[in-house]
Amino acid sequence: MAFVLYEHPLSSYCQKAKTAFYEKGVPFETRMLDGSEPVASEFAALWPIGKFPVATDGERLVFDATTIIEYLDARFPGGTPLLPADPLAAAEVRMLDRFFDHYVNYPQQRIVVGRIGRDDASREAQWRAALETAYDWLEAWLGKREWAAGDGFSLADCAAAPALLYADWTHAIPSRHQALHAYRARLLARPSYARALNEARPYRHMFPLGAPEGRD
Repeated sequence: MAFVLYEHPLSSYCQKAKTAFYEKGVPFETRMLDGSEPVASEFAALWPIGKFPVATDGERLVFDATTIIEYLDARFPGGTPLLPADPLAAAEVRMLDRFFDHYVNYPQQRIVVGRIGRDDASREAQWRAALETAYDWLEAWLGKREWAAGDGFSLADCAAAPALLYADWTHAIPSRHQALHAYRARLLARPSYARALNEARPYRHMFPLGAPEGRD
């Protein structure tokens, strides 16, 4: 039985998980979470917490984008390894995965929800400062690295691709950060992420701040 992924293509965390599926070459079916039936009720019964993405592998439920990717890597050890076999290298990959989720994706999302009235908009300057700090750290961390951690494309890069896409849309990466801009360009060109991103294009009008031209 094929994997089933409950998702919305515009979601950064869904893009993160889908990038891993495409990178590993693992087939899957999608269930669009746009409020329509019967998928909405099916998803609510499956996962009452309501957060997505969620995957099913037969009778097994796997939730959270990071966990889905780790599960895929363990279930299908062939192809691109998204977690290194060496435990110390794997710890670095997980560390960078957490960095992109917590220190890039999270402040970016707080800015957006503040703009649409679902959070305290007066904190926007705080979240923009947090992104500036994250950008500065990433510029120093990346240096001459091709990918975020280790020697190859990994879980960390699956997290980085959508996080940096939307972060740059929301609070532009300063031009002085040449290493970070180059890394973001490599992520956009990666076939696995490019495919996930292309699937989101029909929904770009839904991005509350507007999708800028020429930054994707």
